[in-house]
Amino acid sequence: MASTDLPKPTEAELELLAALWEKGEATVRELFDGLSGDRPRGYTSVLKTLQIMTEKGLVERTEQGKAHVYRAAASRSDTRSQLLRDLTTRLFAGSAAQLAMHALSMETVDADELGEIRRLIEAKRPKP
Repeated sequence: MASTDLPKPTEAELELLAALWEKGEATVRELFDGLSGDRPRGYTSVLKTLQIMTEKGLVERTEQGKAHVYRAAASRSDTRSQLLRDLTTRLFAGSAAQLAMHALSMETVDADELGEIRRLIEAKRPKP
């Protein structure tokens, strides 16, 4: 699936994708046991969400014995890129620079991060 064709995950789906990106692959039980207590959910809710994610193409499922094992269909990087492209288009008229400036104005940035941002800007600067 091309990264521009990825379905947009919901908040609950992103939480499960984050766990799968960390683990590589996991069963429903492993994902359920690893969820944070921020949002209480039952085992069947996790299972149902994974079934929906499978239908949407967000995860792939294989069988290992009696258990279904899930893995993310797209990388974290591809998913981030698509979500940011969509956000940039909808909120910043397609301007990545406006998105970056707004993001930087919202939070404090430490010296290491500023150095990384400067290096990226230099790499993106047009060559004479």
